[in-house]
Amino acid sequence: MRVLVGITGGIAAYKSAEIIREFSELGHEVRVIATPNALRFIGAATLEALSHNQLFSDLYSDIPDVRHIELAKWAQSILVAPATASFLARTASGLADDLLGNVILATTAPVAVAPAMHTEMWFNSATEANVKTLRTRGITVIDPGSGRLTGDDVGVGRLPEAKQLVQATLNLVTPKDLVGKSVLVIAGGTREFIDPVRYIGNRSSGKQGIALVEEAVSRGASVTLIAANFDYESSQVSVHRVVDTDQLVLAISALKLDFDFIVMPAAVSDYRAKAVSDKKLKRTSSDYSLELIANPDVIASLSAEARRVNPNVRVVGFAAETAEGSDLMALAREKMARKHLDLIVANDVSGGAAFDVDENTVQIVSVRNSRVVTGTKRLIAAEIYTDLLDSKSLS
Repeated sequence: MRVLVGITGGIAAYKSAEIIREFSELGHEVRVIATPNALRFIGAATLEALSHNQLFSDLYSDIPDVRHIELAKWAQSILVAPATASFLARTASGLADDLLGNVILATTAPVAVAPAMHTEMWFNSATEANVKTLRTRGITVIDPGSGRLTGDDVGVGRLPEAKQLVQATLNLVTPKDLVGKSVLVIAGGTREFIDPVRYIGNRSSGKQGIALVEEAVSRGASVTLIAANFDYESSQVSVHRVVDTDQLVLAISALKLDFDFIVMPAAVSDYRAKAVSDKKLKRTSSDYSLELIANPDVIASLSAEARRVNPNVRVVGFAAETAEGSDLMALAREKMARKHLDLIVANDVSGGAAFDVDENTVQIVSVRNSRVVTGTKRLIAAEIYTDLLDSKSLS
């Protein structure tokens, strides 16, 4: 997506660097307009380095290129962060006395603004009226957070965190094709303890699960997340945290399982220790043997139980294999059939590929077809839901 980030002249302008980085790392193309006052707080070199594009600031530069119109047409979404009280007032009045103001008047792209200012300014009746006007005109105003402000002040007016602002901007252009749908995402990696300090685990970071959660939220779904050994918080998501496979099974059994979609990128341990010591095992000079027993096949039993509750549920599994090409495809299809899945997402993890990274290459496989998707984990999440909603790709 082509994202235009506008920065106005408040102390929170320094936080725009993290916003730009977040967009770039998600694979979006970013351009930046900084007002002259914004450049008093953050340097042009920083903004150009993070966006990988020329910075724009002066309305009267590049006159032959009609820069304000070119940028207005280029943008697929616009985020202004921070947005000062002065910017809100000028925009609400329809004033366009700088490049950013002209672009906002000329664009047809969705616009979000993130105000940041002292509490008294935010609650001033003039600011409240300006915010109401902007919302009436279709501009999304992201309420400021509460916390430490400039100087010793604490209160409402703090610029929200970068991830929250990026998510809100993406929501503006994400199709709302999951409205009214419920999604269960099970992600992360389980840990099976040997003693109080040691465990058998895996390398799953939960990043693909987070991408699946945020994409589903963006598309309007009601989302439940079971998170195995990673942190995630959102007021829009019901989060259940688990550590080992037993806890995962209990968390699943506590749910009604009347979901429309179940997506499980979680790496569940295949085995656990037959006996867990209640004291730390001491190192000896001799080798140590550990007896393992099999864990239950969680996704197979989950798929069966969920279909009993809702015969129309769609279940997605993942296959992390050290194989490629036709071998990877054969393993994926066998697993999909054995566990009664509607889709399976397969990838080659040879050499540690795909773990704790932001981009990946996967095969999305259904009964009828398959396709390769390369890109950010958020892009992969989007393609998974697109395939789930495309009845032609499902049996």
